[in-house]
Amino acid sequence: MRVTFAELSQTELSDLVASLRAAYGELSARGLKLDLTRGKPSAEQLDLSTALLDLPGSADYRAADGSDVRNYGGLRGLPELREIFAPLLGLKPEGMIAVGNSSLELMHDYLMHAVLFGVPGGSAPWRDVAFLCPVPGYDRHFSICAKLGMEMIPVPMTADGPDLAEVERLAADPKVKGIWCVPKYSNPTGEIYSPETVRRLAELPTGAEDFRIFWDNAYAVHHLTDEQPEIEDIIGAAQAAGHPDRPIVFGSASKITLAGSGIAFLGASDANLDWLVGHLSKRTIGPDKINHLRHVRFLESPQGVLDLMAKHRALLRPKFDLVGQALTDELADTGVASWTTPRGGYFVTLTVRPGCASRIVELAGQAGIALTPAGAPFPHGKDPQDNVIRIAPTFPPLTELADAMAALVLCVKLASAEQLLAA
Repeated sequence: MRVTFAELSQTELSDLVASLRAAYGELSARGLKLDLTRGKPSAEQLDLSTALLDLPGSADYRAADGSDVRNYGGLRGLPELREIFAPLLGLKPEGMIAVGNSSLELMHDYLMHAVLFGVPGGSAPWRDVAFLCPVPGYDRHFSICAKLGMEMIPVPMTADGPDLAEVERLAADPKVKGIWCVPKYSNPTGEIYSPETVRRLAELPTGAEDFRIFWDNAYAVHHLTDEQPEIEDIIGAAQAAGHPDRPIVFGSASKITLAGSGIAFLGASDANLDWLVGHLSKRTIGPDKINHLRHVRFLESPQGVLDLMAKHRALLRPKFDLVGQALTDELADTGVASWTTPRGGYFVTLTVRPGCASRIVELAGQAGIALTPAGAPFPHGKDPQDNVIRIAPTFPPLTELADAMAALVLCVKLASAEQLLAA
């Protein structure tokens, strides 16, 4: 078994730091320019959906109901497209809308309209409100709250989802209007919400009558193994609990087909859908139904989506395996890091010694390895422990990923050894 860094004497630590600094100098001299910052599909993944660019073809622009998709209208999106994605997102076709490529846009718009006008079941616009933010979490969720001036209250994550005792305590405050949730393969830590978590969130006693669960099911079909876990139906659970307006479900085809030209979905109660569509109708006549139709003809069915995702999995699994192997080979038993082994999604979370994450990101950046800022998975970019780094291995080719991981583990060792030596 390898001796942990903390067990080394000061002399041994000094020698280790000198050796690591020499290796780091050689790394920096290579002039690398590698990027592990965002969870983007690779070019090979995008190539899987190149056929979309030739659809729907010049001869037939008719939807299933006979309407011409080149014209105005259809604010809720093509019904046949919703029929494909509804079962994959745990929704019913009539209980969802399909719009452009960005589910983030739908989250932003829902919250913006809530701030301006209030929501169904509420009595006033959302002013001076707070949102519960499971951490580590998705930085773009937090950015929306920051933009709209919402207070963000961190909630620790557990293996089954957010710490429910803490959620229940905080949600008793009428000021708290909602919670962000990525229920399957959470961003960035990879948890899958347990049935108990879903039920308790649906039944949650809240101080605000218009409390909302923002259920960002971004990785519903993004499996990395042959296992394909399902999460409980939050819409049905909330209805059974007497809170039908509580969950707002989001989904997207952006990491399924073409990231910049996918489809976004929102599922909710009739009251929520009517409310949101009413607001959207003031700024748009309808979504890009030509893109809806090309997705229908390319994917054809829910099984067509799953078949496509199996091809994504074949491309992604080697990358996640490489990341796990590099971390295991170089950092196992050192006592300076731990990491997740996700079953799906787009990220690996690396947890290092408290106070080291920012230094590791700095060292990597100076050596040409771009990483997500150390505090990004926390509200306002401030990680109180400064020990979480999100790794996004999906975009670079395997050879570049191998170089990036070799550089990253070197930076982890150097920053950790330096900290211990200075203690």
